[in-house]
Formats: sequence, C-alpha cells, structure tokens
Amino acid sequence: MADFMHLAVLDARRAGVRLAMLLSAGLVIAILVVTAWMGFVAAGIVWMFDKGVSWPLAIAIAALINILGAAGLGWWCRHLVSEMPFTALLRQLKGESPQAPDEKH
Repeated sequence: MADFMHLAVLDARRAGVRLAMLLSAGLVIAILVVTAWMGFVAAGIVWMFDKGVSWPLAIAIAALINILGAAGLGWWCRHLVSEMPFTALLRQLKGESPQAPDEKH
C-alpha cells in the first residue's frame, strides 16, 4: 500500500510540474499574441497615415476598432456565463424538474 501512495505522490508532483509548465507556456503565448496584435495595430496606423489620414484620426480609428473588439468579446463572455456551472446538479439537489430544451434562453 505504501508503494501505491509513494507512486501517487510522485505522479501528483509530476502533474503539478507539468501544470506549471503549461501555465507558463500559456502566459508566454499570450504575451506573444498581444505583442503581435500591437504590431498589427501600429502597422495599420502607419498605413493610414501613409494614405493621408492624420495621426490623431488614425490612432482614434485603431482605438475604436479595439473597443469594438473588446465589446464583442464581452458580449460573447456574457452569454458564456448565462448558465452557471452545476445547474443540473443544483436543480437535482433542490428537487426541481429539468428545463425543457426550448426554455434555455
């Protein structure tokens, strides 16, 4: 039995290290994606300036595009959290009947 416990501890330690490595890689990936997005925005601003748009207007257009993108993502996230986790379990514990499929939203 002690061998199984020792093996479980070693596997848990290995899983923890792997999780830390995956989270670190995810952070680096996110930083690289943000940097690339900033590069695209800067390139768009320079391109608009080259086409005769003033710097302030080019920056305002880039900011507006970013705000619209953020609003779209926020709207999408709002719909993701509209159904909280474990709703079926909570309904079962409360003794409520399940929702019909057409009553979802």
